[in-house]
Amino acid sequence: MKSKKKKRKEATLPLHKVIISGGGTGGHIFPAVAIGNELKKQFPSIEILFIGALGRMEMEKVPAAGFNIIGLPIAGIQRRLTFLNLLVPFKLLSSIFKAKKIIREFHPDIVIGVGGYASAAVLYAASIKKIPCLIQEQNSYAGLTNKWLSKRVNTICVAYQNMEKFFPIEKIIITGNPVRSDIADASKINQKEAKIKLKFDGELPLILVIGGSQGARTINNSIQVNLDYFSKNNCQLLWQTGKTFAPNIHLINGIQALPFISDMATAYAAADVVISRAGATSISELSLLGKPCVLVPLPSAAEDHQTANAMALVNKNAALIVKDSEANLQLVSSAIALLKNDLLKHELSANIKQFSQPNALVNIVDQIKKLTR
Repeated sequence: MKSKKKKRKEATLPLHKVIISGGGTGGHIFPAVAIGNELKKQFPSIEILFIGALGRMEMEKVPAAGFNIIGLPIAGIQRRLTFLNLLVPFKLLSSIFKAKKIIREFHPDIVIGVGGYASAAVLYAASIKKIPCLIQEQNSYAGLTNKWLSKRVNTICVAYQNMEKFFPIEKIIITGNPVRSDIADASKINQKEAKIKLKFDGELPLILVIGGSQGARTINNSIQVNLDYFSKNNCQLLWQTGKTFAPNIHLINGIQALPFISDMATAYAAADVVISRAGATSISELSLLGKPCVLVPLPSAAEDHQTANAMALVNKNAALIVKDSEANLQLVSSAIALLKNDLLKHELSANIKQFSQPNALVNIVDQIKKLTR
């Protein structure tokens, strides 16, 4: 009888130590940070260690979010011919060796992968040591790293239906993609007040342009060459350009071009229409907030997964799509036409909300707890 009570008590012990690995893009980093924050919320004394790839975005963004991170020397294969590709196998082996050492010293209860080069080495090393492993796949078309890891991990959290094309069906749990709490709160912000806070006219319509954490060259060029369309149509523009693009404009009334928008919740709240790439994180945010949007998938994204993400919405009349190759001619005119079409805006808003998973974070943490009991 005592042994049964002891087992039951052990099964309900909280999580003590967790490793979260992955990165490379904001689409991997922001969900990882969101998961980390939810774990801290539910288990205040938990220790969370991030493992990323040296020289990649996560080495800056994760510490800024308040978490410790260790970098691995891992790198992916370059699409162009370069001698650096010869180093990839050696960097992978070195990273697996270092990951084993980190895991041995840290003693995690579970290891979570969100995609990206680093997660390949870390989850492989953890699976060898029989540590529970979970991966969170954000996209409707699975990345190579997660497909490779799928046979070694215990649970695979996904946001889209029909992911058995890529993963063992018995491991798949549909949880949705995590969205940062500050973004989720955007729905509580009054639109007129948001516009005024951002120094826009509270009464005029506003288009928000976001190209991902690094900006988007095609979107930026399309906005640049069609800039006069906005003022001609009495429309305001909030344009996140990314650090590498300096728009060739003078300060125009009703147009703001910023390298980075720190207060995305207010920006989303202010927007009547959004122009965006079709990364999984952006789509999750747009779905949660019910924003009418024009998506421009990045054609060079791995396995063209952004087009798959976008078409999942387009096929349900939940978003509009403009091909990257046609953006210069069609993007701005499509966005302004949508802005003026109240019926279509309402339809897109209602339909994209059907893709929303507001409890994604809690669902994912429930799966983490289930694996560690």
